[in-house]
Amino acid sequence: MTSSNNDAAPSESSYPSLKTTEGKLAEFRRRRDQTLAPAGEEAIAKQHNRGKHTARERIEMLLDEDSFVEFDALAVHRTHAFGMEKKKLLGDGLVSGYGTIDGRLVAVYAQDFTVFGGSLSAVNGEKIVKVQEFAARNGCPVIGINDGGGARIQEGVASLAMFADIFRNNVHASGVVPQITLIMGPAAGGAAYSPALTDFVIMVDKTSHMFITGPDVIKSVTGEDVQMEELGGARTHNTTTGTATYMAADEQDAIEFAKELLEFLPLNNLAEAPVEPAEERPKIEAEDEALNQLIPDSASAPYDMTELVEQLLDDGYFLQLQAMYAPNVIIGFGRVEGRSVGVVANQPSQFAGTLDIAASEKAARFVRFCDAFNIPIITLVDVPGFLPGTDQEWGGIIRRGAKLLYAYAEATVPKITVITRKAFGGAYIVMGSKKLGADINLAWPTAQIGVMGAQGAVNILYRRDLASVEKEGGDVEAKRQELIDDYEDALLNPYQAAELGYIDAVIEPAETRWQISKALRATYHKRESLPAKKHGNIPL
Repeated sequence: MTSSNNDAAPSESSYPSLKTTEGKLAEFRRRRDQTLAPAGEEAIAKQHNRGKHTARERIEMLLDEDSFVEFDALAVHRTHAFGMEKKKLLGDGLVSGYGTIDGRLVAVYAQDFTVFGGSLSAVNGEKIVKVQEFAARNGCPVIGINDGGGARIQEGVASLAMFADIFRNNVHASGVVPQITLIMGPAAGGAAYSPALTDFVIMVDKTSHMFITGPDVIKSVTGEDVQMEELGGARTHNTTTGTATYMAADEQDAIEFAKELLEFLPLNNLAEAPVEPAEERPKIEAEDEALNQLIPDSASAPYDMTELVEQLLDDGYFLQLQAMYAPNVIIGFGRVEGRSVGVVANQPSQFAGTLDIAASEKAARFVRFCDAFNIPIITLVDVPGFLPGTDQEWGGIIRRGAKLLYAYAEATVPKITVITRKAFGGAYIVMGSKKLGADINLAWPTAQIGVMGAQGAVNILYRRDLASVEKEGGDVEAKRQELIDDYEDALLNPYQAAELGYIDAVIEPAETRWQISKALRATYHKRESLPAKKHGNIPL
């Protein structure tokens, strides 16, 4: 680390007297210029050689041109141990402040890896806290760019304690202002918890890593030999842990995704998400007719639910989140008639669209985010049930699957549900059902709503009859198929649910977009109050 004495007085020959206004301005400019590269050009070159941008470059890429206003650029650490008093660099490893993205206010901070490896000190921790508090007071999103090695060891508990302040502010801001984290380098130890407390985590493939305990410690304690990329790389957190929202190809891609995400979000929980101009479309357009052929004749045949999602949204544009994790459920943002909506949909092409632990938790957190920020939720249902197996049962599917039930039941935003095909058992209830509080529930003629699928029901209801046929030498499979057909005709259709009021209307698939648009208009000013309480006790 390059040492620098930021307080050194300029020589009398090169600077006007500090007793004059001209001299004071010159000294200010000297210090200001030094904040741009506190560790020197060599450190910046090393950062570039790693394929990474500097903290300031990242902020410039993120914000509107010339909109950044910096906080505490002249801050330095207060440590005297280990010779640190001789290594004071302006900014102390963090660039922070506020600016605009597409003209909308955001607060931002970026760890500067060129200064003490971006490690957290008491001073730069205080800078992060200041940004968080600014965002909370002024009702704007806060974006953190992480590229640091955790707590600064030389400061001991003084740096460690700052994590608690940061975490507490993450929690207090949750549901008040959107919080986005971009991981653009290491985020180790306590530094990994703040991203996990934010709403969205964007990681860069190959260059970002996040873990509580590093490979060396793991090997020394458990004997496991694991590489950093496998342990906590972007792909791991996008496919295995579900901690990340998006895996970017590079830093530019990560920043563009963050900016795109913000386009769908309000500045805070009391504001409205941006509304795009949109023309009212006809009831049914030519491309809508394709939905009438989306569902295969075979109830077990897969199809791609994203085709329906894109058909419902303005310009067919869908910003999918966590696409690589729990792909049996789809979540993301789009617009209907110019207004932001959240979409939750089963994906029949992945595990037949069943709900498992990962899918339930993924959808639950998204539903709660949409509810916190007043974004209506569209739910598209084709779910044969919860994924069976001892791994799921012992892994806690009862408790963890209940999170999705809890999320839908507590959500007071407009909720529109469309059942396209299967809606069986408890999974039907969980996926935004009428009795769980959905405002408008629609079903296609292909919908099958029941306790379970026909084959399972027949095997239970007619077990003795089938055994008798087998005993008498009859054709068991033919009899079974006959009973399955009878069961499907009697119960596996949308009409019994419609007769009982659990479905508001059975609709032609081609008119789904029009029906959803009408439903959202009708429920836009919805008001629903829940019982007064400090907070609920979601089954975590």
